[in-house]
Amino acid sequence: MNAPVEAPLAASADGLRIGEAVYASRLLVGTGKYRNLDETARALDASGADIVTVAIRRTPLTGDNGERGLLDVLPAGRYTLLPNSAGCYSADDAVRTLRLARELLDGHALVKLEVLGDQKTLFPNMPETLRAAETLIRDGFQVMVYCSDDPIQARVLEQMGCVAVMPLASLIGSGMGILNPWNLKIIIAEAKVPVIVDAGIGTASDAAVAMELGCDGVLMNTAIAHARDPVRMAGAMKQAVSAGRNAFLAGRMERVPYRAVASSPTGGLIT
Repeated sequence: MNAPVEAPLAASADGLRIGEAVYASRLLVGTGKYRNLDETARALDASGADIVTVAIRRTPLTGDNGERGLLDVLPAGRYTLLPNSAGCYSADDAVRTLRLARELLDGHALVKLEVLGDQKTLFPNMPETLRAAETLIRDGFQVMVYCSDDPIQARVLEQMGCVAVMPLASLIGSGMGILNPWNLKIIIAEAKVPVIVDAGIGTASDAAVAMELGCDGVLMNTAIAHARDPVRMAGAMKQAVSAGRNAFLAGRMERVPYRAVASSPTGGLIT
């Protein structure tokens, strides 16, 4: 089975570099929870994403018994597939799942590692995550890793060789947005690899805030798939990520608390 090939180097000088590849879009999107595969395909297209993540344990990539699979509705070569280990609660299960993904996708090395702590919070189990990351990196995988918003853990994962760290904004599927921007800013300030917010984004303003903080990208699924109009929301998220990135690069004005500052010149007034 052939996976979609990696996107070509982005024409923009501001592309998202992950490992050796550069992508034009800083929005990464999931492929689950949509009403049907046609809606999935239309939402992915509207998002403008180059990277789409797939839960290997949950999403059939190809059809069986006359039914279609995910690859049947995605244009060949349009996306880079990012297999993930969603649903794994131990390092061993995660490693086994991502090794299987590599076999299914003809040696595909770029993966998203998730090791969950429990079924209620879906919070990352960091000791198991570290153990799995070490094994996968040793096996030649390029590991993007879902993690807590702990700057020390993020630093350790980077030092181990992960190609991107993906701290959660809030709990997976909660739509609560960014609950701890201060931790994210510490991670961003220290990281030499991309910092991609993963989990908890609820609407376009959440994505814009993440990018304004200086995140390199945003990954989301539920915020789009569970919107009343997923295709329209996908377009909104595309615009929000772009606007937030531009605002970050432009540099916001200085905050001036407790004092108004006139927006027009105060000299040369007509008297």
